[in-house]
Amino acid sequence: MTDRTPGGAGDGDGIRTFPFPVDLSVGGVGIQVGPMGTERRWHADAPLERVHRIDFHVVMLFTEGPVRHMIDFAEYEAGAGDLLWIRPGQVHRFSRTCEYRGTVLTMQPGFLPRAVVEATGLYRYDLPPLLRPDAPQLAALRASLAHLQREYEDTATLPLSLHTSVLRHSLTAFLLRLAHLAASSAEAARRQADTTFTLFRDAVEKDFAANHSVSAYADALGYSRRTLVRAVRAATGETPKGFIDKRVVLEAKRLLAHTDLPIGRVGAAVGFPDAANFSKFFQLHTGQTPVAFRAELR
Repeated sequence: MTDRTPGGAGDGDGIRTFPFPVDLSVGGVGIQVGPMGTERRWHADAPLERVHRIDFHVVMLFTEGPVRHMIDFAEYEAGAGDLLWIRPGQVHRFSRTCEYRGTVLTMQPGFLPRAVVEATGLYRYDLPPLLRPDAPQLAALRASLAHLQREYEDTATLPLSLHTSVLRHSLTAFLLRLAHLAASSAEAARRQADTTFTLFRDAVEKDFAANHSVSAYADALGYSRRTLVRAVRAATGETPKGFIDKRVVLEAKRLLAHTDLPIGRVGAAVGFPDAANFSKFFQLHTGQTPVAFRAELR
């Protein structure tokens, strides 16, 4: 499998890319497994608390938390029993204040054959980086990772070629479990997003004439604003505010086209007591004043 990210110390955007630290790997093989801590570095000159890229995979299984970690400009908070999977080329940054405790696996692109890469979804950038296994899944992942770590550290009982082969098989077993968890988490998130959007859509349909506030809908539904934004964007490609405004505009158009209500009354019916504010809103979203829109249809 060839490396899919630019090599060298940096790219055109000025974000440094660090290669897999082969010199720190036992026997020079293409993986590392061991305890993580704040003193770890990819390279001596790699300030992990600054934004950077890596050209290899990192999987962190936490034994303590919370730990905040930025991946592709989104902040994730991991706790004990959670995993973070960072893929090659993703921009990320370690927290300055959090202590990272647990086990970290790093893997060089090309260490596994193509068939395994495809089966384990190593380059599925659509899958979530933060994974929260249930108790049985976590126990299986811990056991698999511990086995991989023992094989990684055992350099005395097999020649290097067989040692590397055993590592590939052990790593594949762990990654297959991890990939299943990632795919399941993505599907669960999609179902949750569908449910969240459905509840939001129904709430807007009921209250759009009186409530134009995204935060108010989020509070009423028991979601954070960020969760609501993600769900609506996933379902419609637009923001919650855009969705609300579109519904308000549609109702205003209906009233302008099919009733003789004065413009001020139309505005009041869709949540704008002030006629001037309604006219500004309508023109902003349609390119026409309410008067011009009504005249065009008659």
